[in-house]
Amino acid sequence: MLVAATMLPWFAGRFWCQYQQLVRAGWERAEQLQREQQLIADQARLRERARIAQDMHDVLGHDLSLIALSAGALKLAPDLEEHHRKAADDIRARAAAAVEHLGEVIGVLREGTDHTPMDPGGSSLTSLTSEASAAGLAVELRIDGEPDDLPPVVKAAAHRVVQEALTNVAKHAPGATVTVHVTHTAAETRIVVENGPPSPTASLQPRPRSGGRGLIGLEERMRLIGGSFDHGPRDGGYAVVARIPHTPSPPSPVPAASWASRQLPQEHRRAWRRVGRALVAAVMVPLVTGALLSGALMGWEMLSASQSVLDPRDYARLHVGQDRSEAERFLPDRQTNHRPLTAEPTGDGITCEYYAMTADRFDDRSGDAYRLCFRKDTLVSLDMITS
Repeated sequence: MLVAATMLPWFAGRFWCQYQQLVRAGWERAEQLQREQQLIADQARLRERARIAQDMHDVLGHDLSLIALSAGALKLAPDLEEHHRKAADDIRARAAAAVEHLGEVIGVLREGTDHTPMDPGGSSLTSLTSEASAAGLAVELRIDGEPDDLPPVVKAAAHRVVQEALTNVAKHAPGATVTVHVTHTAAETRIVVENGPPSPTASLQPRPRSGGRGLIGLEERMRLIGGSFDHGPRDGGYAVVARIPHTPSPPSPVPAASWASRQLPQEHRRAWRRVGRALVAAVMVPLVTGALLSGALMGWEMLSASQSVLDPRDYARLHVGQDRSEAERFLPDRQTNHRPLTAEPTGDGITCEYYAMTADRFDDRSGDAYRLCFRKDTLVSLDMITS
């Protein structure tokens, strides 16, 4: 008991110290993962901005080239006055310089990206879904409203949303049916790409790993043009919903990365629950163990006390001068541990034995005992000792 009482605090302190170190290492790992996720998200946003810049280059470069071509044709008109001819030549030169400068800026923005932006002008949603169907994807396209005179930015964003959604279905849910629902109104275009669960045979195949950069890029594109973007599981499958306004609005601010991001609060709560359970276990385990040990000791003591009770009828059969061998027939198996503080008879060879009167702790005779003293195996005295 002394060794246990001495070592238990030391073991508890060591356990608590190691546990705190593990918790601290876990939080450091979580912070590192959070920083890595934020870096990946920032890189995806930068890539998407580069794609948007390239799309703008494709559209604006085409328009500026047409302006330069028209200005060059105007310059060659035979009935044009000289000052108008100089103005047309200046317009052509400035348009050509703008195209060149735009290409230089886009080239800087595209450094470090490995993805060639698509050309929305050369591919419609109908051809995009047709290509996906030809590749083996079951795609249904529904278009409500007239898509006439859509701004190039809206066409590019719609193309990117459908393209990325179909790519993700092909990667993560092969064999699933896909519905592309495009709704055009006077103010906005709404796109819903929804797929069902993958086929049973396809779900057994290993799926390619993906960092979710495409969806992060779409969120950034929608934010920059003032739209909205949402995605998540739906009815056993997955759905991508995008709202693209026809009139761009100021972009919403990028949410700042913090410890209270979407994943960390849940992990934080789980960690605190684990810490709470560990603390409760650290308190309750010793208490429960002590209670069980105390109960076992009390049960053992009660059993021992019941085996040390001398029945009054057996006590009445004892008498002075009786031989030990004859007296032992009436004595219990063991003596009581409670010894009243009274003086024992003295003399050569005298030994005294004590037996309880009752094993009931709530009995008035609890603590009282019979004292039998022997000299050389002969009973010399019998006493009832009260505490």
